[in-house]
Amino acid sequence: MALLPITLIGDKILKRKANPVKEVDIKTVELIRDMFETMRNANGIGLAANQVGSDKAIIVIDISVIDGHEDSKPMVIINPKITYRSEKKVFIEEGCLSIPDIRAEVERPAEITIVYHDTDLKEITLDAKDILARVIQHEYDHLQGILFTDLISDEMKKKFKKDLIKIKQRKVEFQYPVTSHIDYQMQL
Repeated sequence: MALLPITLIGDKILKRKANPVKEVDIKTVELIRDMFETMRNANGIGLAANQVGSDKAIIVIDISVIDGHEDSKPMVIINPKITYRSEKKVFIEEGCLSIPDIRAEVERPAEITIVYHDTDLKEITLDAKDILARVIQHEYDHLQGILFTDLISDEMKKKFKKDLIKIKQRKVEFQYPVTSHIDYQMQL
């Protein structure tokens, strides 16, 4: 297993839509293991493959570090599709490993249904609510080329503008490995 550098806002891969996984080979398994190690090293609870430079439609999630969710099992979500979003919406503060130290309230559906594949490419349908629904939606957006800062008000974007520029230029201190330039994408 290896720690992978995390892509940062401004890295081109974060704005691209992910490609479907057609087979889970040894390289895919290694990527998933490395994603879990990278996410945990950065104290994250979710990570999309494009956040570590891969264009594959893969998400890893582990919410077991959150109070009340200690029994939750780590999840690997491959080729996800959200098929239902509740009309009820909730605002919750979000952050992102690709946008360190920036947090903002984001409105999202309270409940979702997602269809995805596991590592055996078996199709699974999951109804999610609360924090799990939030994390899945955040990471799913990454695979669509959407960052949480794309969903906040123009007023909030103005508030964060200088800090976002510093992050893009790597002029802040990072607590985990990050990419060194904005054209980064690993070859799989």
